[in-house]
Amino acid sequence: MTATIVPPAATPARRSARPIPAHRLVTVELRKMFTTRSGFWLLVSIGVLSVVSAGSVVVVAPDSDVTYESFTRASGFPMSVILPMIAILAVTSEWSQRSGLTTFTLVPHRGRVIGAKAVATLLVGVGSVAIAFAVGALANVGGSALAGVDTAWNVSWVMASQMLLFNLIGMAVGFTLGVVLRSSAAAIVGYFVVSFVLPGVLLLLAQVRPWFADLQPWVDWNDTQVALLEGAMDTGEEWAMLASTTTIWIVLPLLVGLLTLRRSEVK
Repeated sequence: MTATIVPPAATPARRSARPIPAHRLVTVELRKMFTTRSGFWLLVSIGVLSVVSAGSVVVVAPDSDVTYESFTRASGFPMSVILPMIAILAVTSEWSQRSGLTTFTLVPHRGRVIGAKAVATLLVGVGSVAIAFAVGALANVGGSALAGVDTAWNVSWVMASQMLLFNLIGMAVGFTLGVVLRSSAAAIVGYFVVSFVLPGVLLLLAQVRPWFADLQPWVDWNDTQVALLEGAMDTGEEWAMLASTTTIWIVLPLLVGLLTLRRSEVK
């Protein structure tokens, strides 16, 4: 009797898992900004308050101030407060809403997730500022007609770019606080302390300590933000001050936050 040798069954080749594309991660993070209850109402409030603020210029401002710059600044003011909150919630939602286990299981590389959140935050910031300019343009046409004055388009490209940078830096500060603290309440409180309490402390210190007066513009990020909002960044020294405050309040804390975030436990 001859033994028959049966060849072993061929094992199916394992398919290697493809990484999730970066654009899909950004799309998911954008969707999460709009679909969460807090993010949705913050974005709605931006549109509503921008229209209300622009309309208030017609009511309270003299005819000489009925200009495109006035309407744009008025419509952009609510964004300067709300956009950093959106940036904070974009990061802290993974910890405060306990979705981090799901997110970091599907995408184990936390750096990719945080990078997608940063890109989504940037897109929301640019889109919101574009809405502010659009609302300001419509309000300028309507407001000048109601006031009976000529329509003044007095916002240059340089001023517009600095106003955009002003809002993006504000969002970057909120994003950094979210990465470092990873708690919505703590990051929001921290942002208001950095924005409204710390500038007064630094200004008082500059007044009582003469040696700090020359140093204060190089460490006070609110001081450089005011110059950006007013479109007054004209000299190289002012841009150097902006780079200094950005490094102190955004770059260095963000690097520390990213290092600790990669090793922090998600519950």
